[in-house]
Amino acid sequence: MSSAATAPAVKYSRVMLKISGEALMGELGYGLHPPTVQRIAAEVKSVHDLGVEICMVIGGGNIFRGLAGSAQGMERTTADYMGMLATVMNALAMQSAMEELGIHTRVISAIPMDQVCEPYIRRRAVRHLEKKRVCIFAAGTGNPYFTTDTAATLRANEMACQAIFKGTKVDGVYDKDPRKHADAKRYDIVSYDECLEKHLGVMDATAIALARDNDLPIIVFSLDEPGGFRGILAGQGTYTRVEG
Repeated sequence: MSSAATAPAVKYSRVMLKISGEALMGELGYGLHPPTVQRIAAEVKSVHDLGVEICMVIGGGNIFRGLAGSAQGMERTTADYMGMLATVMNALAMQSAMEELGIHTRVISAIPMDQVCEPYIRRRAVRHLEKKRVCIFAAGTGNPYFTTDTAATLRANEMACQAIFKGTKVDGVYDKDPRKHADAKRYDIVSYDECLEKHLGVMDATAIALARDNDLPIIVFSLDEPGGFRGILAGQGTYTRVEG
């Protein structure tokens, strides 16, 4: 029996996966942990094998966080550009891991650097997706003062993604930090406005508002759960859905 015949039905045909740079650190306190990068690449491959078209945005906080640099006295604009360059390094690492698994991958940067990746051209990026290539969008929006959460939401809208999958350390959105409070309660579904009003920390306010205005659902799940990304696409697993 072919794998296509046994593959589960999936709800979405094109999605955005947003993960933090810290997710690539593994047990390290800084930088990239190659086995962790390879594990996440394998999770993405398992979804790609279902025929789902995948966009990715990876943060840069494992290498440099612009806001932290600004807090230490660096000019905010310069610090943010440094953070954008960190996301390119992470994207290249993920591209390498993906292509080792046989998945054609393109790193597309909002800041042109032709020797290492493609510049962002929307129609070209859409064509890559149609050809079943994974597109990793790097360098944020190309502008300071915007987070990679906002970049992920912007690109998801531009690429006509049907949902944003936000991979985190916990299996959804809670009313308080479940790692600190045993009585924390997880939401199955929560509204955009409630996320903003209660400062639930799903994404920054700009990203949430942009998702709300374009009716783009955000699905928050644990990236540490083996098979979690594929499972949710097949209607299984534990997660929180952020919607209108």
